Amino acid sequence: MINLQDITYIHFNRDVLFSDISFTINQHDKISLVGNNGIGKSTLLRILAGDLLPETGQLILGALPYYVPQHFGQFDGDTVAKALCIADKIQALEAILRGETTEDNFNRLDEDWTIEERTKEALDFWLLNGIDLHQKMETLSGGQKTRVFLAGIRIHQPKIVLLDEPSNHLDAQSRALVYNYIETTRDTLIVVSHDRILLNKINKVFELTKRGMVVYGGNYDFYAVQKQRELEAVSHDVASKEKALRKVKAVERASMERQQKLDARGKKKQEKAGISTIMMKTLKNKAEKSTSKIKGVHTDKRETISQELRVLREELPELAAMKIDFKHSDLHYGKVLIRATAINFAYASQELWKLPLSFLVNSGERWAIRGVNASGKSTLIKLILGTLIPTTGVLTKSLIHTIYIDQDYSLIRAELSVYEQAQLFNTGLWPEHQVNMRLNRFLFAAEDWGKSCAVLSGGEKMRLLLCAITLSGKSPDLIVLDEPTNNLDIQNLEILTQAIEDYRGTLIVVSHDSFFLNQLQIEHFIDL
Repeated sequence: MINLQDITYIHFNRDVLFSDISFTINQHDKISLVGNNGIGKSTLLRILAGDLLPETGQLILGALPYYVPQHFGQFDGDTVAKALCIADKIQALEAILRGETTEDNFNRLDEDWTIEERTKEALDFWLLNGIDLHQKMETLSGGQKTRVFLAGIRIHQPKIVLLDEPSNHLDAQSRALVYNYIETTRDTLIVVSHDRILLNKINKVFELTKRGMVVYGGNYDFYAVQKQRELEAVSHDVASKEKALRKVKAVERASMERQQKLDARGKKKQEKAGISTIMMKTLKNKAEKSTSKIKGVHTDKRETISQELRVLREELPELAAMKIDFKHSDLHYGKVLIRATAINFAYASQELWKLPLSFLVNSGERWAIRGVNASGKSTLIKLILGTLIPTTGVLTKSLIHTIYIDQDYSLIRAELSVYEQAQLFNTGLWPEHQVNMRLNRFLFAAEDWGKSCAVLSGGEKMRLLLCAITLSGKSPDLIVLDEPTNNLDIQNLEILTQAIEDYRGTLIVVSHDSFFLNQLQIEHFIDL
């Protein structure tokens, strides 16, 4: 069982990330944890894992959790065995087998005589049968690192498992193993993911919001329908409050104008009647007090409605505030952009593909490149972009404007500020106020414009890049997306999907996310 009571977490700069979070998860429950970008989902997982301490509150765990993190850079200097927290046991077992039967080695092994066999079985299950336990993590690909930590579940057999984006970097075969684990395990699970296929295999959604935790009894599709209904209700309430605010302002304006006319008329009568100066001042003070009282009543009412409106608007998702207007390619539909004839590429005289590749990409088409990890998808992208030349065969490409968007959003320059990056793409020479309006539209408020691009999250980099593309004077004829969803949460994934859905040009995508590919209406595939 997991029980959190009034958990508050405060950043080192004293900003409150979330406060007074309380919930209970029972044994064998499977929970998907969702919420807007930056709300604190990964932080909450790290608190549950014991990596971070909350500012206040109480955490009760029925067992020690096993944590699969989203990022693995901190483990690059470790061996696979150390990353899996079994290095001591493996070293002790190896020493005992060499004849070093010391009390220390037996204590370190703790009678876990099957650790080596269990580890090999777990690595084989997760398609890592070529991995050496003494190998450094930095030598592994992103997908291999993810699978190493997933293998730890079978090795340690925990009762509580915390998964932060477990399908990131995984090919279709490895994702299928993750899906099967999610469906069949009896472990208590808390999963943070943007993978809609995975989320639909979990029948309870916990949404972390600014107001606390909200629980939905159903899978992600059920949650999405409920959220849409809530959004429609909030949108209706916003429209009603806006109408009420306009009415209050109109009544306030009419009341003040009427009172001013009455005061002016009264003053004229008093002057005609020859009332003394002292009495005139007294009557004037009374009139001013009456006017002030009327104004105060209307001001209170207006401010009350304005505050209610601000609260309601905060409940609207940021996606609803965005409008993405990519310019469309000027190329006519069907123009040949890329022609590949029997191409291959060799590393150390070893050709990458068993059969040479031949394909034809026309203007306006949507293509996806699919294949298991290490099948050569990134190499093919480099050949298409012209940064590599085929070892055999011929690849020709028309002179076109291409935008390459990889999972790290490398077009964003770390040394620039948000505003400077936007201006770098401003080849259309938009005036400063238009650039500022675009940044606001892509959810960068004025206080964010001076922020260094180096500290932006994956979702922020993606939004800034989309903003920059709309500022460019020339629309892209071809957009190449290389695993663009790996570092995005669902909210930013929806923003990217909406932008690409609306784009009218040629698209080439590398992705293992079949849900994402379906949304983009991919028509043609290159299977490696």
